Amino acid sequence: MVGSFLNVVAWRLPRGESVLRPASRCPRCGHAIRARDNVPVIGWILLRGRCRDCSARISPRYPAVEAVTGLTFGLIAWRLGFDWALPAFLYLSGVGIALALIDFDTRRLPNSLTLPSYLIGGGLLTAAGLLDGQPQLLLHAAIGMAVLYALYFVLMIAKPGGMGFGDVKLAGVVGLYLGYLGWGPLAVGAFAAFLLGGLVGAGLLLFGEARRKTKIPFGPYMVVGALVAVLAGSELAHLYVHAVGG
Repeated sequence: MVGSFLNVVAWRLPRGESVLRPASRCPRCGHAIRARDNVPVIGWILLRGRCRDCSARISPRYPAVEAVTGLTFGLIAWRLGFDWALPAFLYLSGVGIALALIDFDTRRLPNSLTLPSYLIGGGLLTAAGLLDGQPQLLLHAAIGMAVLYALYFVLMIAKPGGMGFGDVKLAGVVGLYLGYLGWGPLAVGAFAAFLLGGLVGAGLLLFGEARRKTKIPFGPYMVVGALVAVLAGSELAHLYVHAVGG
């Protein structure tokens, strides 16, 4: 259900439209989507990817986003368990998916999603740290936010046109969350984003889908890197330290 809403956000927000009204409708014939057809994933399958009224094709991206969101929520809940921090990380995954979709479509990371995430994420993590009796984690979160924000800001200044300020602001949000989890997840999340971005960029160059000066949205790789860090950051960091230290 959240994934279905994220599809609406990713489509309407860049166009300056309300994400609440009007109800979802076919962009070709204008008919409102019936409630029975609006069931996440299942509705698309039953309709065979076509509008019930005009048979216009419905992109498979819609059920894919719904399924990926559900899977991501499930993995994070499995990883964290019934922890006070779970709502905060579910929020991160939801807003991260929306930002990744928008960045992929428009090469933008809108302030209307990134900036409130500092307040919402900070509030949820503060409540979790206090309720868990671990207020020191809030200091870790603040340091993580500052470190990752500063890193991306320096990269943006050092190579104009490479990083956008939207990436810098998203980096602060990611650092806030990963810092709360610890230094290992913070390092893994930062490294994974650049590793994934580099591999995909190299692949696009190799197959002629991009040129050296082609701008590639980096937000999706930051989001995936953060997810990797949430799910396995501590273990990956431990393996690396163990391998380096013999």
